[in-house]
Amino acid sequence: MIGTLNRDQIDSFLRCEVIGRIGCSANGKTYVVPITYIYDGKNIYAATKVGMKTDLMRQNPNICFEVDHIRNMANWQSVIAWGKYEELEGKAAEDALQSISNRIHPISTSETSVPRHGLERPHEPVNPEFEVVVFQIKIKEVTGKFEKQ
Repeated sequence: MIGTLNRDQIDSFLRCEVIGRIGCSANGKTYVVPITYIYDGKNIYAATKVGMKTDLMRQNPNICFEVDHIRNMANWQSVIAWGKYEELEGKAAEDALQSISNRIHPISTSETSVPRHGLERPHEPVNPEFEVVVFQIKIKEVTGKFEKQ
């Protein structure tokens, strides 16, 4: 049976997952890339290094965000949100980074994973090879589907 998730189910689903995909586009180029995120009930928060996705989102802040959980082809959930990209600075960026760190701390990370405990200046590079950008996606519209057998 295929069905539609209600708003409470969507919120619960977004809070449970930590990996989603951002879809962004500008100047005729579309880019979809996975990110680690947190959800506070209104917005998606993430941190990344400066690169193609930040360049595209800075040019066109209207983005699409997708999260799914697939057990098998007959048992899955998927949420798609549309919203606006906004970079965070100062205390807002610090708070978002700490929340991201607290949420994903149990997950193994790589040297390019930005969030970590004790990070005091989120816009100072953790690795001198890249600049950190902390951002939020202000959700304007959201929908969710599921299939359960």
